[in-house]
Amino acid sequence: MKMLATAFLLLSPGMYSPRMVDIEAIRKNYGIALSNRSACREMIVELEHHSGTVTELAYLGGFQTIWANHVINPFSKLKTFNDGISNIEKAVGKDPSNVEVRFVRLSVQKNCPRILGYHNNVNEDRVFLLANKWTIQSAALAGMIESLLNGNKE
Repeated sequence: MKMLATAFLLLSPGMYSPRMVDIEAIRKNYGIALSNRSACREMIVELEHHSGTVTELAYLGGFQTIWANHVINPFSKLKTFNDGISNIEKAVGKDPSNVEVRFVRLSVQKNCPRILGYHNNVNEDRVFLLANKWTIQSAALAGMIESLLNGNKE
C-alpha cells in the first residue's frame, strides 16, 4: 500500500514540477496594472515565485516598475523601480532578441519620467520591434506592441 501511495505521488502531474504561469494572463494584467493596484501586486507575487523564463523575468520587472506608482514612500518607490529595471535588464541581457522582453523594456522606458534616466534604449527597441513584430504569434501581444508603437501608453 505504501508503494502504491509513493508511486501515485511521484507520477502525479504538477506535484513537484514548477508551476506554469499563464502568459496570456500576464499580458492581460500588464495592460491594466497601472490602474489596478491589486492586479499589479498579484502578478508581482506570482512572478517572484514562478519567473522561470526571460519573458516572465521581464514582466516581473515591468510590474515592479509599475508598482512604484502604487506606493507612497519615495524611497520605496525608487527601490521598487530600480528592482524592476534590474530584472528587465537581466532579461534583455539573457535574450536580447526576444521581442516580448524588448516590448516590456520599451513600454517602461517610454512611460517613466525622464528624470529617472531610464530611456536610453527607446529608439533601439522601437526599431527592433518594428523589424520583428511579424514574428509575434499572440494576437494580444501584437495588439499591445502596435498600441505602444503608435504612441499609446501600454
